[in-house]
Amino acid sequence: MKKSLGLIVLVLAGFAAASVPPPAAVQELSWVQRGYDVPFVPTPMEVVEAMLRLADLKAGDVLYDLGCGDGRIVIAAAKVPGVKATGIDIDPVRIAESNKNAAEAGLAGKVRFLQQNLFEADFHDATVVTMYLLTSVNLRLRPKLLTDLKPGTRLVSHSFEMGEWNPDKTVAVTTSYGDERDVHFWIVPANVTGRWEWDLGDGPDRKHYVLEAEQQFQVVTASGREGSWPLDVSDIKIAGDAISFKVDADLGGKIVSELYEGRVAGDAITGTVRKAGAAKSTGVAWKAVRDPKTVMSIAK
Repeated sequence: MKKSLGLIVLVLAGFAAASVPPPAAVQELSWVQRGYDVPFVPTPMEVVEAMLRLADLKAGDVLYDLGCGDGRIVIAAAKVPGVKATGIDIDPVRIAESNKNAAEAGLAGKVRFLQQNLFEADFHDATVVTMYLLTSVNLRLRPKLLTDLKPGTRLVSHSFEMGEWNPDKTVAVTTSYGDERDVHFWIVPANVTGRWEWDLGDGPDRKHYVLEAEQQFQVVTASGREGSWPLDVSDIKIAGDAISFKVDADLGGKIVSELYEGRVAGDAITGTVRKAGAAKSTGVAWKAVRDPKTVMSIAK
């Protein structure tokens, strides 16, 4: 991150103060005294636009903005045809401001703003989640994001990261304030940990394969065997529920590298396998089944 939170808060504090003033009874209390995890600091519109571009927001998407502040990300998202957008914030002042801003943008009744605790909120149907929180809050949310959200859900964070869960992509955005902000992007991966088994071939050529997979977020490592013979498993890639990997197998006394591609659905992977490098080959159908007792959590 090119600028520390402290400096960001100093630069933008005036903007936060310029927003709709809170009731007098609340105005005297700081965000810390009110028990909130983060202060309200608006996201520059250049960053809002970059976040939605990075998320590849499109018709059919369901977006939730966690800690929605004045609602600007939700309002910008709702202007994309076919997108449903919801903001969640614990601060009733921010919720009132968001609803006011949505009405002024002609979006009254077309967006939702919920006054809820992020850790208790239900946003499991999201296809896109946006955030401008703190790293400490992101880390507390991380297990919920990995457990509750569907594989393939896109996450975008303004400035703050997810600890050991490295972003799939980061872009730098220059703002009208003259500074530079990082925008981080993740795709929620399917959990492919555990022991997978499948068969290939028929009759005397039928072979039984076993693959043991470990996973740390979107990084997967695995070992395999065919009968008692060890297999070299490499180039494992996972993006949402899509997985691919290569296996060096003995076929007719010759070591052949095979490319497996498939989709993960619970304890099954269904797809095709073909000779690696044979891009024009349609391959043969392949299905692996996992022993559910071997699954390990990746939501750490």
